[in-house]
Amino acid sequence: MKELEKLVQQCGVELYGDEVVSENGKKIYRVYITKEGGVSLDECEAVSRLLSPIFDVTPPVDGEYFLELSSPGLERKLENPRHFKLSLGELVSVKTLTQLFKGRLVKADEIGIAIENDEGIFMINFDEIKKAKTYMEW
Repeated sequence: MKELEKLVQQCGVELYGDEVVSENGKKIYRVYITKEGGVSLDECEAVSRLLSPIFDVTPPVDGEYFLELSSPGLERKLENPRHFKLSLGELVSVKTLTQLFKGRLVKADEIGIAIENDEGIFMINFDEIKKAKTYMEW
């Protein structure tokens, strides 16, 4: 992952994450990139052009796959402390074993997060979080 991070940074963007998914019977290796102000199609194309020849020699996954570059989107999964730090000030939905919290993410560090809503401020440790994502109010 560190190697992928360094490669992506050469194109002026940051690695948000990657995943392997199966859609319509096809394996897709999806790389999410981000930067302040958003990611352009040209930046996705630049990263794809950089990674494709490298992946031809050293594939990131076994078997046949399709490489896809994307921004993580406005509503995106939050899976690690870095994702939460990048999302400070945004609306988040966080599910723990016992509760669902929705509100504005006001703090994120290596231990956990704080969400503020009309009921107050809630501190949640990362080991309690089962699922989290940002969301938009439309």
